[in-house]
Amino acid sequence: MTSHQTTQTMKPATAAKKLGVYLEATPAEFQEGVVSRTELNALQADPPQWLQDLRRTGPHPRPVVAAKLGISIAGLARGGVTEALTTDQI
Repeated sequence: MTSHQTTQTMKPATAAKKLGVYLEATPAEFQEGVVSRTELNALQADPPQWLQDLRRTGPHPRPVVAAKLGISIAGLARGGVTEALTTDQI
């Protein structure tokens, strides 16, 4: 019996969440494809320029905005924040 290893892949939305970036701000090729576990690890270890820019200036997803402000996601909702915010807006 041989061991057959399959490559673990994830949807772009899942990968963006793990990277802490707003999916709609990522490049089209990232949004349209699938991301393997190996590719995700490579992005985390050596982020390309677009990922560095998104992490630095945004727009940031709500969990990142909440963490930067030191409040909960529910607190954002109560405050009326429903969209991604840039670093300048925060």
